[in-house]
Parts: sequence; C-alpha cells; structure tokens
Amino acid sequence: MTDVTQEAHFCQACVVRSRAICADLDQDEIQVLNSIGRRRNLAAGEQLLWEGDEAIIVANVVRGVLKLSTQTSDGKEQILGLVYPSDFVGRPFGQITPYGVQALTEAEVCIFQRTDFDRFAREHPRLEHKLLERTLKELDRTRRWMLLLGRMTAEQKLASFLLETAERAEPSSLTMPLSRQQIADVLGLTIETVSRLFSKMKMEGLIDLQSRRQVAILRPAELAVRAG
Repeated sequence: MTDVTQEAHFCQACVVRSRAICADLDQDEIQVLNSIGRRRNLAAGEQLLWEGDEAIIVANVVRGVLKLSTQTSDGKEQILGLVYPSDFVGRPFGQITPYGVQALTEAEVCIFQRTDFDRFAREHPRLEHKLLERTLKELDRTRRWMLLLGRMTAEQKLASFLLETAERAEPSSLTMPLSRQQIADVLGLTIETVSRLFSKMKMEGLIDLQSRRQVAILRPAELAVRAG
C-alpha cells in the first residue's frame, strides 16, 4: 500500500540532499521546494510511472532501487536502466512519460507535481543548471551502455554491470537489484551465459556469491581489467 505524507521539513533531513538535484539550493529555496514536494514510500514491484501516460509527476529517489523500462513491439519488457538514491526520474517540461518506472526494492521517493516543479525550476536557475548537468550525465551513461551492448564480450558486459552496480548502490548493500534473468535481458545475453560467468568469476576469486542475489566484489581492480 502506498504511503504519501507531507512533512514540515523533510528536505533538511534528506539523506541524499548533498547529491540530489537540489544540492545547490540555499535555505530559502529549499523551503519553497519543501512546500511543493511530498514523500512517498513504494513497495517492491510497485509502479511509480507508466510509459506513455501524461507526465503528471517527477521524483527524486531517496532510498531503494527502481528500474526504467519500455515495452517492445511484441509486448516484451526491455529494461533501459536502473536508478539509485539521489537519481531523478520523470520528464520535466514534457507532456508524456517516456518510460515506465517500477520499484525493484522497497523505496522512498520525493515526488513533485510536474507543473509545480517546472515553475520552480524556471524561477531558480541553479536547479535548471543541475537538471542540465544530470541530463548530460545520463546521455554519457547511455552512450557507455550502447558501447557495452554493442561491442563488448559477454564477460566484459557482466563485469561492467557489476562494477557500475557496486559504484551506484548504497554502500551497505551488496544485493543485486535484478534477477539473473533480468541481468541477462539487460545485457543481451542468455541466462545460461550469465550463470556460467558468475560461476567462473567466483572460481577465479573475483567475486563471492553469498546467495542468488548477494554478490561481493572481492578484487575490483582485476574485475575492472576484465571489463576492458
């Protein structure tokens, strides 16, 4: 069940504020942003945004991992990427939501009505600048992802995925946000190949598999070499 709450000063207590799009705002601007935002808790599997719907809300991720996905022409889901704490989702200044957003784990997001957020961003250039920075970083990440899918070997793909997940996930978590089948789909591999590579990396001492989803990276420098 979704829990939507309004808190008096949740921006001041936000654990990702220093990394989020609002990081450069002063105290007065934070108070204004606080007045138009709401915290929302999501259960694992709960949908936040639907592809093709009117862009009503945008959100900043405070806790948890969510996936971005689209539907292919034959009705299959294609995962486009993952979002982590401090990431921003939704389409500011747009009319249509370009992808679906679903929680992979229990999550907490700070949501804004898109029209309210657009108005605030236009009136506060520092936030607009931060949005532009985020957009360019996402473009760079997308280009790297295209390289990963198009040019790398299967082992390079999985090694790159593990390193990026470890870099962007919360420090206390070694839990993979995707199942092995989902990892295979994201990387354009078969589940058999992914499972074989996990076992190979474990045998070589690069990682430790504590469970189907618990992965500890033991030798990150050597894994980076494998990633190319």
